[in-house]
Formats: sequence, C-alpha cells, structure tokens
Amino acid sequence: MELTAADVPALVRGAEVLGSGGGGDARAGGVLVSRLLRGGAVDLLDPAAVDPDLLVAAVGMVGATVVFTEQLPGGGEFARALAAAERWTGLRAGALASIEAAGLNAATALVTALAGAGPDGALPVVDLDLCGRALPRLDQFSLAVAGSDITPLALALPGGQVVVVDGGDAVTTERSVRSVLAGGGGWAALAVAPRPVRELLEHALAGTTRRVLDVGRRLLALPDAPAPAALARAADGEVLAAGRVLEVVRHRGAGGGFGGGFGRGSLVVRDRGTSTLLRLEMENEYLLALADGDLVATTPDVLAVLDRRAARPVSCDRVRRGDDVVVLRLDAPAFWRDPARLCAVGPRAFGYDVDPVLVDPVSAAEAHP
Repeated sequence: MELTAADVPALVRGAEVLGSGGGGDARAGGVLVSRLLRGGAVDLLDPAAVDPDLLVAAVGMVGATVVFTEQLPGGGEFARALAAAERWTGLRAGALASIEAAGLNAATALVTALAGAGPDGALPVVDLDLCGRALPRLDQFSLAVAGSDITPLALALPGGQVVVVDGGDAVTTERSVRSVLAGGGGWAALAVAPRPVRELLEHALAGTTRRVLDVGRRLLALPDAPAPAALARAADGEVLAAGRVLEVVRHRGAGGGFGGGFGRGSLVVRDRGTSTLLRLEMENEYLLALADGDLVATTPDVLAVLDRRAARPVSCDRVRRGDDVVVLRLDAPAFWRDPARLCAVGPRAFGYDVDPVLVDPVSAAEAHP
C-alpha cells in the first residue's frame, strides 16, 4: 500500500481520534508529511508479509507537544536521531515504524522516511507501533510491557544536540529521558534502535496505521453535523454522551502519572437526550468516564470527544465549557486486553484506584453492523 498526499487528511483525523484527547496536534504532523511528500509516496508494509529479519526502527516525538507545535521542526531531527541509534548499534534500519500511531506521532515515521530519502527514495514504513493509541510514558511502550528492552534509543534535541540512552530498565529510561527534555528545549525526536520484524510482531501492535486511516476516511465522509450514532459507526465505537460541556476543571502538575508531573482535570457533559451527566477524568489523555457517578469506561479503551458539527476530535487542552460534543468509546487493541499487560495502561497506572471497564468488542460490532 502506498501513502500519498491524498491520504494525509484521513491520517490526521484518525490520529486525532486514537489520540484519546492527547498525543499532540496531529495536524502538525500532517503539515510536515504534506510538505515532504511533494507528489511522492511512502510504502506502508504489512508486517506479516515482509522478511522477518528486516530491521525496523521505531521513531517519534517525545516531550511537550505544545512547544513542538510552536516551533515546527524541519524533519531532519528524526533522521538525526535514527542515524545516532544506527551508529551506536552498528545496525542499519531497512524500514521504519511509529512509536505511537496516534496524535502527531502517527506521522513521524513518514516524516523520517521522507526526510532521510536518498537516491532510492524513502524508506518503507511497516504498519505497526508500540502503543496502539496515545500513551504518555516510555515505560508504557509495548516493548517494555512485554519484557523487552527499549534501549538503546537516541534523542535529537531542537538545539542540535544528540543524546543516546543505553542500559537500565524502562522506568529508569523514562526518568532519564524526561531529565534530558527538561534541559533541552522541552521536546526531542526519538529513535529506538533497529530490531527485526519477528521481534516486533511479538512485542508491538500491528495494523494500527490502517486503523487510523480507516477511521479518518469514514469520519471525513460524513455530512456536516452528523447524528451521534453515525459518528459512532464511522469510528467503530459507541456513544457515551451527546450534549453540552457544562464544566471543565484543570489542575497543573497534580497528575498520578510517572513522577506526578502531568496535569490533571475533568469535564462534565450533559447528555441531550437522557440528561445523564457524563464526567471525564483526564491527564494527558481522557482516562475515565462516569455516568451519573457510575464508572462506565476506562483506559486503555479510547475515549474521544468530538465536536458534534465538525466531527473533529477536541483535545484535553482545548475542550471548553459550552462546547457541543459527542463522547465516544473505542475498543482498546487486543494487545492491551491481556491481563498481564492491562495493569501497565489501566486506571491504576495513572493513579486511579479502580478496575478497568472495557467495551466488549463483540457487543460493539453488533451495535454498529
């Protein structure tokens, strides 16, 4: 499958949905991809159909997404991070993947492929990633949760510095990377050292970019102000509420994530049809939903807040009182439903002392045939 400029709007819209209110501004990634494509294309490969020994490097952006969008990179930062990871290991990537097929990171593998394109064209991108949705921490990469190393990895900072992190467990690596970001401009391009597809098929999530594109195409095909049920069908999700945002509360630096440094907040939506009050708890992403006080949905299912008229997702940092929205729940990738992995991305991983409440994929499929 080839990705061209015509696919960018769908990539952006689907990435916004899978961002679950976070993951950074997917439009910024779309701008970079469109600028670099210039009529060209990038091959999107099915990981099950390629040489299992093909070496793949996962790339992406980490850090403060607001800073990133204020000063867009030229794209070379991702290529520098990849080159550093290759030099450190002596391994050359034959293809790329994204660390996170959501938010702006849904585009970073494409940006890296195009920015580093040589006489033979851009590197191909393998359709897999390390999150399957937006997640805030490196220790939540699927590689780490499945027991594999996430190092060595390389960071290319906006000021031109390149840092390689090697050794240590995933939590230590997360702490080290955040320290580098704090003193280096707030964000960095990241590249995880190349590893064979056979390992990634065991420890990563496949088909995620196609999911992003499919959701984006269906949403873009909707008419203006679609019915909530139509939005749910397009996104392969279910409606939790549709109505006005009555309240938005934010608390800086009070989150329960790694180090407690992420801001936390909540919003309340009154359903127009039932008058149910749906409360969403949020950190970097929307994490929990309570209907009239009863817990009805949690991470790792994707909670998406969409503007009712434009069918466009509204991020945690942009939602405002008075917004007319539809709140959807999309099922989590099967990878995260394994009880051995669920604890790493469920509510308790973010400091909420509640059990996960996940949608039944079979029931959702029956509700939206």
